[in-house]
Amino acid sequence: MKLSFSPASPFARKVRIVAIELGLIDKIEFISAATVPGQPNDDYMRQVNPLKKLPALILDNGEVIVDSFVIAEYLDDLAGGGKLIPSSGPARWRVRSDHSLLQGMLDSMLLCRYEKLVRPQPLFWQAWYDDHWNRAWTGFAKFNANDKVLNGPFDIVQIALACALGYADFRFADCGWRAAYPNLAAFNERMMQRESIAISVPPAA
Repeated sequence: MKLSFSPASPFARKVRIVAIELGLIDKIEFISAATVPGQPNDDYMRQVNPLKKLPALILDNGEVIVDSFVIAEYLDDLAGGGKLIPSSGPARWRVRSDHSLLQGMLDSMLLCRYEKLVRPQPLFWQAWYDDHWNRAWTGFAKFNANDKVLNGPFDIVQIALACALGYADFRFADCGWRAAYPNLAAFNERMMQRESIAISVPPAA
């Protein structure tokens, strides 16, 4: 298998952590791909993902699986199922819903990053930026009060939350989430003691 990725992508980091935890990391070849808005990558769009998003898992038979959660599901199933994503029952739907919130929070943070990095300064839309940042910030508040996630079993939600916090550190280092959300700070400190979390931290910007 091959995984198109960027070391800076929190979505690709999530898949890498999943692969490590499931013992599948040695079965995956990592292929760097560039998907910056405004910079063309026609080959990637034609051959891998027309949405120009990371990551994408290219199977040995040439089929492509996109979306970090779907890739995580595939890997979990490959490892026997029910390891990081519950296979059935109420827990499955709670995990899927919590993960969707975290996916949306990361989407909003990524859009904030692009608004400042890519959009020409005269066109910068402050209200739009603030709205997306507020979505992520309010999401952090929700998880700061979610004991089932913070102190529950290690699963895809805890992985995604660690990636979201890591991305906040990586791209918004001065946002102050640790002071605002002490429960998340304690959670993150515990997560950083796991090898899969620690070794996948993105390189310094």
